[in-house]
Amino acid sequence: MTTVDGRRAYTRADLMAEYGLGRSTLEKWFRERSANGHPEPAGTAGAQLAWDAEEWDRWYAARGTAPKAPPGLATRDELAAEHGLSRHAMKRLWAEKEANGHPEAAHQAGKALYWDRAEWGAWYAAYERRQDVGGGGAADPDELITLADAARLLGLAQTSVTVYPKRPPAGWPEPARTEPLGGGRVRRLYRRGDILAYGRLKKP
Repeated sequence: MTTVDGRRAYTRADLMAEYGLGRSTLEKWFRERSANGHPEPAGTAGAQLAWDAEEWDRWYAARGTAPKAPPGLATRDELAAEHGLSRHAMKRLWAEKEANGHPEAAHQAGKALYWDRAEWGAWYAAYERRQDVGGGGAADPDELITLADAARLLGLAQTSVTVYPKRPPAGWPEPARTEPLGGGRVRRLYRRGDILAYGRLKKP
């Protein structure tokens, strides 16, 4: 999920994925903002301009062209914000839907998908319970997992956790075991239960 100063935001790539709009259309609207009232950027995300999501949604809805979704439905970004998940985690859950039972989208407008908010929330609560008990008994809290496994369990990109051993965030657990790999490299193994506890700690 893109954020600027802690608030949900859209880059053009986000808007293309969320609303099914073309880049040329978005660029045209922005060029003509003095006439159409298009919001000014809230900042940047990487090298891309980003707009406050609530402000942009209001502006787009006022144009009378926003896709209409039935009440009770939510976009991926809305579900991510409600459940404290990253965009990467949401996409991973969707990509693994055949294995984890992720609900099918209840509505589509352009390229934007919408899910039944109550159905998705119930599914995710059950999914979390399964994770807490090691996937319904398939694994236990004392199982040792690699740093890459920990990233997948937390729904994080593997590249984002590679710095944790040297610059650990608050609450990051110590490895349960360290194995030398040669060349000065080591493999760090963590208790599954410790990683899950860290994940619960970091939820808002």
